Amino acid sequence: MRLSSITTPLHPDLDTPTHSMLGLAALAAELAAEGVSVDALFARTGADARQLEDQHARISHRQRLAIYRNARLLARRPDVGLLAGARQRISDFGIYGYAMLSSSTFGDALKFSVEHVMMAGAVFEVRYRTRGSTSVLCSYGVDALGDLLPFVAEFWRSSMTVLFSRVLEAPFPSKKMVLSFPAPPHWRNYERMFNCPVEFGAETMEWHFDSSVLDRPCPNANPITAQICQQLCERVLDERPDIPDLARRIRVECLNASGAFPSAAEMAGRIGMSVRTLHRRLAADNCSYQSILDDVRRSLAIEFLENTSMPIEQIADRVGFSDATSFRKSFRKWTGNAPTQYRDGVRSLDVNKVKLF
Repeated sequence: MRLSSITTPLHPDLDTPTHSMLGLAALAAELAAEGVSVDALFARTGADARQLEDQHARISHRQRLAIYRNARLLARRPDVGLLAGARQRISDFGIYGYAMLSSSTFGDALKFSVEHVMMAGAVFEVRYRTRGSTSVLCSYGVDALGDLLPFVAEFWRSSMTVLFSRVLEAPFPSKKMVLSFPAPPHWRNYERMFNCPVEFGAETMEWHFDSSVLDRPCPNANPITAQICQQLCERVLDERPDIPDLARRIRVECLNASGAFPSAAEMAGRIGMSVRTLHRRLAADNCSYQSILDDVRRSLAIEFLENTSMPIEQIADRVGFSDATSFRKSFRKWTGNAPTQYRDGVRSLDVNKVKLF
């Protein structure tokens, strides 16, 4: 498998609570082992240590950086970022980790990982590309981190190395780490952690690895589990405050509609603009009316399949399809599974879903 370039940008407002708490439990555990309390780690950040146990908790970019700064100042060892990352477990990353673990191939897992990297606590932009036998993960926007960059790089890269290795159930085949900051006193620990040469003082931030790993099957692959976890991740992202206002308003209008979903012209009339303006503004937000409508239908269908025993024919009617055949075809296109197959998979995972949280 070869992936095209993927970019995950940061939210432009650094004070908007877009970050989950995933991954921070390992940092708290490492500092606790050094005698640092979790309350001290969260002091003066505006975040609450109790949020570590709340799947719905969100913190801002600045708050996450404040937690990282506290960790660096309070730690007794300079390589605390590497050590904390090495503590990560699949469960520390919740549904994000389980979605990767159950992917068909590592290429699928990596694509999902990069596209949803904000869920893993990234505080910089991540891009991906392939150069023949070598693939590269690139970090951008790191200059704004200042003297916190080494700690952030250590924690994120060691966390991802461990996570990737757990998905593969084998060491991740890193070829080279390229870092833009000078070598720290504990630089030898980098080579031991990443099992590859490390280049300091470079002009870029890059992580080179063997492209052949993209085609490697994941030992715990399960299409149904992967689909369910990815759907849950999408639902989490749907809750983010950075969804464009117009798209959010249209979603609400569709969800509150009685009977058939409104057409684009009807929706434009409801929200007080011409249909041409509606399409133009949605295009500016990189979406379309049909994509929003399909997303609402998909979300409603999943809710009905997961939480009711409603017959497929009735669900099809509730989400705006003229017949069950058209619904089945669309649902398979949206999720990769037939509605009945999806519902059966959810029921078989009821116990495991509790464990995810």
